[in-house]
Amino acid sequence: MTTKQVREIQRPRRWDAPFSPEMSEADVERLRTVRPFSLMDEAKFSEKVPLRGILRNDCRIQRYDAGEIVIRQGDYGNSAFLILEGTALVSLAALPPEVLGRAAPASPSWLKTLARFWNRPRVAESRPGIRDSLQCGTAAKGTLQVFLQDFPGILAADQMLRMDQGQLFGELSALTRTPRSATVIAEGPCEMVELRWQGFRDILRRDESLRRHVEALYRKHSLHGHLRATPLLSELSDDLLRRIADETIFESFGDFEWNRDFQSFQADDAARRIESEPVIASEGDRADGLILIRNGFARISRRHGSGHQTIAYAGKGQTFGLRELAHNWRTDGRRPWALSLRAVGYVDVLRIPQLAIEQYVLPCIDEALLPPLLPETEPGAMSRAGERRGLPREMELETGLLEFLVEHRLVNGTEAMLIDLDRCTRCDDCVRACAALHDNNPRFLRAGPRHENWMIAGACMHCADPVCMIGCPTGAIGRDESTGTVIINPQTCIGCGTCAASCPYSNIQMVDIRDSSGAPIVDSRSGTPVQQATKCDLCAGLAGGPACQNACPHSALTRIDLTTPWPLFQLTRAAGNHP
Repeated sequence: MTTKQVREIQRPRRWDAPFSPEMSEADVERLRTVRPFSLMDEAKFSEKVPLRGILRNDCRIQRYDAGEIVIRQGDYGNSAFLILEGTALVSLAALPPEVLGRAAPASPSWLKTLARFWNRPRVAESRPGIRDSLQCGTAAKGTLQVFLQDFPGILAADQMLRMDQGQLFGELSALTRTPRSATVIAEGPCEMVELRWQGFRDILRRDESLRRHVEALYRKHSLHGHLRATPLLSELSDDLLRRIADETIFESFGDFEWNRDFQSFQADDAARRIESEPVIASEGDRADGLILIRNGFARISRRHGSGHQTIAYAGKGQTFGLRELAHNWRTDGRRPWALSLRAVGYVDVLRIPQLAIEQYVLPCIDEALLPPLLPETEPGAMSRAGERRGLPREMELETGLLEFLVEHRLVNGTEAMLIDLDRCTRCDDCVRACAALHDNNPRFLRAGPRHENWMIAGACMHCADPVCMIGCPTGAIGRDESTGTVIINPQTCIGCGTCAASCPYSNIQMVDIRDSSGAPIVDSRSGTPVQQATKCDLCAGLAGGPACQNACPHSALTRIDLTTPWPLFQLTRAAGNHP
């Protein structure tokens, strides 16, 4: 047997390649004179990640012409923008796809899919295109250059918000890993500094001035739109919404990096796990306001014996407490919270005080839209789940399944791999199909947490809150801007393993990589094997969708969104094992 030669490459570090190679010391000096950077204390930053290093390596200065789109509503972004010179317009109205330069999605080619299948590498985890020195970062302005030549004609004056020099935007999308909430257009020649989220995160950790700046901007520019998007408030006048916004309280519960303690959290018994979750609203306490979940997930529960029983879970955009507030307002009663709301991981909420709801909301909406009055019995005596939440019985999952989803925090998954073990014959066709299309190495494990006949396999769930992205130093793991799929760029992955360690579900694996001949690739500095992160990519760009699901001969495997109970309720009812 011949011994394959070892191939050496240089493993990159975070700033081997900056966000823009054109950033100079003069540019850094200029940024240090601009708010909020001018307010920051360099002494608060570490020697390894100094403020000037962030400005030099995680920033780039972009120039836009009049009418050029800077960011598009619905795209997934990984950076924030600060206007240095000029003005930009925020579109308050949704623009047609053709205006935004979006072409109809191209159908994946079956020919390309077959070619990838037949031309798969002979060795596992082959990287034939790997460079002798991996590069990290993004050097150039994105390929998106779309212009609205007649944007004043497309948008009415009341549909635009003007942003001037010093305005920051795009930060919430970058930090929360969510789609852009609006389209921003350069009104005239405009110069901006773009800060990728890794640098933005590091500044937030070290300097409170930016955090305060971000919160003030959100209250000024985004809170109104967030409130308007809430169905209960959507028909209120702008004047009422402004009054509500003035009284709204920002609150956060839990740890932003909750994944760090997830495994030890799982080791606790169920009662201790629930007790350790930060309480947002407690059963039996005074109902003091309407709670809107801005980001994250929360458990809705009630006392049951000496513990707590999960009733439901709530995510971004959902509200809590309306039933109690409406009941008290209509009956002049004092009913407390009938249920508890607890943070599952990390949750951002907006709390609208009770008085604001009673003054500005309840008198102004149709009585038919209000939930029914609470039963006359004590909260603990309510029997049916539908009565407890005000939802139809047929939309409720059984308690055991709800507990399972919340305990394992599977409610985070938008594309969880669910296997019906009553149908699955363990033939492994799904595993072979995945391996055939992914470097001869399957991107999932046909094993995972189980509840009765349901199993969540060990595959990337493309989470609503992908905490795997929090610590990536190079931005190699991120969302595809068009689909939202969480993907890994092998050309910028440095094999640090941070994403694999951060994934609370152990769905990212580190693998030794090889060249096309099968020769191991090693670090030229240390001589150790170079590893890269791998995971499910939903067979991105291939016709027919995920190969694992298509290969299952018994329809036992499906990809499902668990961020809301409804898809799972439909599936369990169709399977005939719903209560």
